[in-house]
Amino acid sequence: MAVAELERVWHRLRPLAVDKMMLAEPPPRGSRFGSPLVLSRVHWVRPQMVVEVSFVEWTPDGLLRHVVYLAEREDKLGRRGAERPTPRRVVMNLPRTPAAVIFDMDGLLFDTERLYQEAILLAAAEAGHEVAPDFFGRTVGLPWVQCRALLLSHFGDTFPVDEFEAEWVRHFWVIAETRLALKPGSLELLDTLDQFRVPRAIATSSSRRTVERHLTAHNLTERFDVIVGHGDYEAGKPAPDPFLKAAERLGVEPPLCLALEDSHNGVRSASSAGMMTIMIPDLLEPTDEIRGLCTFVVRDLLEVRRLILDT
Repeated sequence: MAVAELERVWHRLRPLAVDKMMLAEPPPRGSRFGSPLVLSRVHWVRPQMVVEVSFVEWTPDGLLRHVVYLAEREDKLGRRGAERPTPRRVVMNLPRTPAAVIFDMDGLLFDTERLYQEAILLAAAEAGHEVAPDFFGRTVGLPWVQCRALLLSHFGDTFPVDEFEAEWVRHFWVIAETRLALKPGSLELLDTLDQFRVPRAIATSSSRRTVERHLTAHNLTERFDVIVGHGDYEAGKPAPDPFLKAAERLGVEPPLCLALEDSHNGVRSASSAGMMTIMIPDLLEPTDEIRGLCTFVVRDLLEVRRLILDT
């Protein structure tokens, strides 16, 4: 089929989209939103004379979209009485069926990063300090020892960092008492993992006490087989240690684990552990480097659930 004809089919079928699927890859240079980057298949089915066009395109939200359109052949699309296109679902699979799923906690399972951000601003204002707008983003996914170093670098060596940390944490728990929320899709994903008896762990920079307190608040204590928190590993994220320790305690080889993360350092940690890694962005959007480390970048845990069901 000539390129010009493909273009005509594309423009006629585009309003009849029947499904979308997100892929985590950077755009090629020179790509334009709305233009097909790869037209992978055009298939004519007789006698129904249905055309299937499969392609991917770049979207403005930082993802490639894979779409399949089904419709009657182009020369019959505009005829009165033509039947509506038959929906066809596009299935994108993980490289392997996960034998275990390892969750980050803050910003992934619980919507806590925004609470920590609010708390640090309150603590700083209370003590008469000013926090740069981009400072908190640099702490996301880091253990306290690295956050401490960042605070000293930001405020100076004489800054009372330990006292400030205590006030930061105090403000956090006051806020969390009434506003600790699960991220969308958390319960649905856990239900699916229960259904298929997939073991799961939490690998976090937070303390075990904090993890248990959050899980208890939402009656989730019994829904995780393993908790790996600060103090359970030698080096924190972005080192692979937290995820490797979680896989070891689950008794599952790292390549068979699916790791779920929201932060750049978390993605680096999971990927360097050799795991299938999905990023669900929270406060930080993925960079080109981070996209390259991810198996997928998706919007929420409901998308993760669909990927598991489709694999």
